[in-house]
Amino acid sequence: MVDRNLIRSLEDDTLSEELNSLFDGDSNPLDDRLETEADFTVNNVVEGTIIRVDDEFVVVDVGFKSEGTIHVGEWDADEDAPETGQKLQVLIEELEDEFGRTGDQYGMVSLSKRKAAKILAWTEMMQHIDEGQIVKGLVNRKIKGGLLVDIGVNVFLPASQVDIRRPNDIGDFIGQEVECEVLKIDEARRNIVVSRRSLIEKQRKEDRDKLLSTLEVGQVRKGVVKNIADFGAFVDLGGLDGLLHITDMSWERIGHPSEMVSIDQEIEVKILNIDRESEKVALGLKQQQDNPWDNVVEKYPVGDRVTGEVVNVMSYGAFVKLEPGIEGLVHISELSWTRRINHPNELLQIGDEVDVIVLAVSPEKQQMSMGIKQTQENPWDKVFDKYPAGATVNGTVRNLTNYGAFIELEEGIDGLLHVSDMSWTRKIGHPSEVLEKGQEIICKVISVDEGRQRIALGLKQMDDDPWSNEIPQKYQPGQVITGTVTKITNFGVFVGLEDGLEGLLHISELAEHKVENPEEVVTVGEQIDVKVLRVDTEDRKIGLSRKRVEWAAEDEAAAAADEAAQAKARMELKGGLGEKGPLISSGSDEGGGEAAAEAAESDGEPAGKEGEAEAEQATGSPEEPA
Repeated sequence: MVDRNLIRSLEDDTLSEELNSLFDGDSNPLDDRLETEADFTVNNVVEGTIIRVDDEFVVVDVGFKSEGTIHVGEWDADEDAPETGQKLQVLIEELEDEFGRTGDQYGMVSLSKRKAAKILAWTEMMQHIDEGQIVKGLVNRKIKGGLLVDIGVNVFLPASQVDIRRPNDIGDFIGQEVECEVLKIDEARRNIVVSRRSLIEKQRKEDRDKLLSTLEVGQVRKGVVKNIADFGAFVDLGGLDGLLHITDMSWERIGHPSEMVSIDQEIEVKILNIDRESEKVALGLKQQQDNPWDNVVEKYPVGDRVTGEVVNVMSYGAFVKLEPGIEGLVHISELSWTRRINHPNELLQIGDEVDVIVLAVSPEKQQMSMGIKQTQENPWDKVFDKYPAGATVNGTVRNLTNYGAFIELEEGIDGLLHVSDMSWTRKIGHPSEVLEKGQEIICKVISVDEGRQRIALGLKQMDDDPWSNEIPQKYQPGQVITGTVTKITNFGVFVGLEDGLEGLLHISELAEHKVENPEEVVTVGEQIDVKVLRVDTEDRKIGLSRKRVEWAAEDEAAAAADEAAQAKARMELKGGLGEKGPLISSGSDEGGGEAAAEAAESDGEPAGKEGEAEAEQATGSPEEPA
């Protein structure tokens, strides 16, 4: 407060008048000055006047109680240097305090010319810009995620919005003037997002609609290659991209589309197909040339021998080029008559020149089948003369299967030795019981099928059939012999009589009493005496009995009469089945039980004709593992 009594006590009337003029009245200049200073707050833009320019700072009077300073670095090199008396807009960054601003030798108000200019430019821009508006600007900098574009203020152009397909380096746009659409304005954060892509898409949509209305299948159009993929290239026809598939680039085989076209290359293409609903266009390059498959039948007739180049080798065969655009497949099965080939590269390599025979031609599917082995003589043509039925041959066991062994007679010529043709008497479960891979053997040719390229061989046929004379003479009905139990089943016992020869001792012939389990009477490996009941040379079976070993002639006669009576009874039971068998069979019927045992014994033997049929089918794939 001002002490007016003290003033009145002063003798200096002049000073008193000056003070009165300063404090008296409705308007007080000091109060006005304080009121003006009260409007100065941080982040406000005010006008100031340059009062002094030093080496580091520019001093500006903004009407505050103390001056402010701006660093000289805020004037760009291409701007006019600051001058005393120059007026300018500045932003109040920081007000003075009792200690002064750090690093400011004057301890004055901190001002910014550059920030003030940005705020003023932003304020001005907000009066003239809106979302969806088209703006132009100069790309001045690349930042994380996109570009900065100067349209009066810096706006953000995301990398994804630079073009329809993102460029490899968006930095290539720096220094270019671009036209964009305003996508979003965030006034609070003073941020504007623009898109160049949206403008391009809108323009392309217009161009695409216009182009689709004029496109027709069969037209030849110019376009620019915009993108290349493994499956083809995308060509810009002027607002619409069409797909030029790799198969439509050339009649010849190509490995990658880049062999035919390059990015930004202008080419002429033919319109192959148009899907107006999905706005997709299929293009062709090779269709502008004549199709070499049009006259392929006349040029390469079936049976013709031609020379070609191997251009590709696959697991199933090799492709041979006869001329540009004409290729044929030599299947792996058509490579050699005799060699066993696991992969075509065992014989052929890319770049090899080979002679082939044309086997089939399909111009519609643009496919040709060819063969290399047909250029050579087929050794199977002479097999019938070289290996006639009944001939004795030498061979090597090459492979064993469940049903037999494949015997190599010469390279590429195999014969099948079926398991049923290995022994006259022995029941062989697997060929490995008799043979092994690599073994040299002598066998006999049973039959030759030239058409199916199959030879049937026999090992047992090297000896006479013992069932013809030897076995019937050696084993007479009623004869008592000694044998070894080799196998026990639920219906009886198999007894080994000699190497490979067995007889069946039915459960009903084991003992005088009824036997439920044969293992209670005999054991495998036990030697027992048995009597021969019958020898069936047709079915190659011998029936045995253990309980009749001690029977006298009267007992045998009684048993024979009883069996005859039972047989007659069974005949009388046959009804509408005629000769097919009894209508009712008694479980205690020894004859019926023995028949069942014989059937079971037959099931245990290797397959006969059915096995041979199976083996014949298998000869088509002789590499089946053992």
